[in-house]
Amino acid sequence: MRKFLTFLVLPAIIVVLGVLIWNSIQEPVVFKQERENREKVAIQRLKDIRTLQSAFKSSFGKFTPSMDTLIDFYNNGKITIKKQIGSMDDSVAVANTQALRKKNRKITNEELLAHYEKGMNLVLSIDVEIPVKDTLLKRDDFKVDDLRYIPFSDGKEVDMKATVKVVSGVDVPLFEAGMPFSDLLKGLNHQLIVNLNAERNDTGRYPGLKVGSIDAPNNNAGNWE
Repeated sequence: MRKFLTFLVLPAIIVVLGVLIWNSIQEPVVFKQERENREKVAIQRLKDIRTLQSAFKSSFGKFTPSMDTLIDFYNNGKITIKKQIGSMDDSVAVANTQALRKKNRKITNEELLAHYEKGMNLVLSIDVEIPVKDTLLKRDDFKVDDLRYIPFSDGKEVDMKATVKVVSGVDVPLFEAGMPFSDLLKGLNHQLIVNLNAERNDTGRYPGLKVGSIDAPNNNAGNWE
């Protein structure tokens, strides 16, 4: 019996204990690696939301709390851009343009464009409306309908808010979009997620990834930046 314990049972116990110790050491390493992989995907999505929100604000003077509205803006909205016609390096075009403006100080860019289209060598810029989706987020891997979802969360939606606050007597539009760790890291080690959330809460930080803030202006920064 003693030999049985010595040669079979004890080695088995040692192996099991070794595996448990190895797993306890490796678990935080695996968690950290997977967390970093997921955060990389999430950060890109939050950056994309910020890009569209900024364009939306440029068009409407405010941010939107609605993901449906933001997605529709991408699919069907337009933004105004400055289109340069002619070159400032072309001295003849610059001289012709200055001459026309001197002759008629109220001449508009539209009127200058009419002269240009008739063959006159000029330099000017005009406002042009173009579809949002033809301008922004033109990446092969970009899918606008994915914006509403937190990656790896089995369909949980991004928590997006928008408001207008009075700061130093001025109305300031604000927005934020957040992805809690409890959703983003779903399926990973539960205790390590609890510890991460506790550490964030104890230090007064959002327990997840977030871009922007509805509490105070922060230049729409992400909390990973």
